[in-house]
Amino acid sequence: MDTLLYVVARALMGFIQLLPLTIVARLGRMGGQIVYWLDGRHRRVALQNLSRCFGAEKSPSEIKVLVRENFRRIGENFGCAVKTAAMAPWEVARVLEVVGAEKLRVPASGKPDRNFVIAIGHFGNFELYARAGHGVPGFQFATTYRGLREPSLNRVLQSLRERSGCRFFERRTDAAALKAAMSGTGTMLGLLADQHAGDRGLRLPFFGVDCSTSAAPAVFALRYHSQLHTAICHRLGLARWRIEIGDEIPTVVNDHPRPVSEIMRDVNLAFETAVRRDPANWFWVHNRWKPGKYRQAAVVEPAHDHAEMEDH
Repeated sequence: MDTLLYVVARALMGFIQLLPLTIVARLGRMGGQIVYWLDGRHRRVALQNLSRCFGAEKSPSEIKVLVRENFRRIGENFGCAVKTAAMAPWEVARVLEVVGAEKLRVPASGKPDRNFVIAIGHFGNFELYARAGHGVPGFQFATTYRGLREPSLNRVLQSLRERSGCRFFERRTDAAALKAAMSGTGTMLGLLADQHAGDRGLRLPFFGVDCSTSAAPAVFALRYHSQLHTAICHRLGLARWRIEIGDEIPTVVNDHPRPVSEIMRDVNLAFETAVRRDPANWFWVHNRWKPGKYRQAAVVEPAHDHAEMEDH
């Protein structure tokens, strides 16, 4: 069964990659619309989330329109992620803009003298974060992931990602390798930090409501003396995107580290601003506001990289 699943997934992926990108985007939007009709559970989750965040600003009919468009966007993004993973760097550069690189404070020589941590989220075609090297040359891009339970699907997904040149570290098994990578310079580590982080997450507000928040971006930035930014993938139009690097989020004030909770509040605020700019561009089918127990926000980072990677 595992072999059959792998063959089917590879065949589907190969078919998508043969099509023009704009056709893939349109087919993805159609697929997202079909899922909207069929998947009542996730439709209700998206409706509940959008109502929680925009219920005081938008009418119920406006929110329903946003939910439908969100499903179309998700379909478009997933299809395009498969296609763009196989595209050459020059082809990606034609459909992806990267702005804000000047905020990274790279020396005039162009050779990075430090590492950078980038807090990223499920905005637009978020797999393009790994393909943004043309906009920020000179860095080794890296990120973490959690392997899927199905080995076949995990192999397919990693075969897509490995073409990007980005280094991928499995959260549960690659803590030592990630630590070694962050001990040098020139690494740009992207960490997804916009979803429910479980009972080990920090309890921080997002759209005015407390939710479980990963501490990983703040922890890694503090531990490895790295500059911290956010990056948002915005949709410019059909099969066109722009990744915008945000302003630096301070991690040290007057030679003292800021509390992790304060740093992550700033990250949440940057994400909230991006969501408000284009509400349909975010991943609303995930319940960010699950109830549960939370640990208290820490001033200093946890003791082990492994724990940080699990929180993320």
